[in-house]
Amino acid sequence: MKLEELRNDCAVKQKKGLHFILASLVIWAIVLIVHLTSLPIITKNFLTFCSTAPLLPLAFLISRIIKVDFQNKGNPLTKLGMLFSLNQMLYLPIAMWVYPTVPEKMLMVIAMIFGAHLLPYGWLYNSKSYMVFAVIIPILALIIGITFESYVLAIVMLAVELIFSFCLIIENKKLTLTY
Repeated sequence: MKLEELRNDCAVKQKKGLHFILASLVIWAIVLIVHLTSLPIITKNFLTFCSTAPLLPLAFLISRIIKVDFQNKGNPLTKLGMLFSLNQMLYLPIAMWVYPTVPEKMLMVIAMIFGAHLLPYGWLYNSKSYMVFAVIIPILALIIGITFESYVLAIVMLAVELIFSFCLIIENKKLTLTY
């Protein structure tokens, strides 16, 4: 297969990563609940880190429900997509530094890291939604994170992820009609 065919195969079989974005909706809902509590910020931050742990199992479960080929072993670009995700881990030490140093801004940093890591998926899935949200999310997270309490950022992230999900659903419908 040629590169474009491999990218299209990835986009179709993995529904442009919709299962991960839907799973992130659940994660952001959990984060919102944590940040609505009266717990100390350090505890909220710890629980925020913990709440990201079920992302992969949730994405796997959702992939079964929406019929996504989770591993797509026949396509070598799937490994590249995994590398894009693992790249995000390299930025987590920044969030870990912020955790005790500027604890009230940790959620903002996590949101910025999350948003920025979406950019290469714009290329992989040939997706305008990924490209746009990869830019919008970090900028929005910075503005909201500097200006408001962390729970407001969690609400905004939940709303943005919902809009992003709808955009991906529309892109997937167009993709299904094309291929």
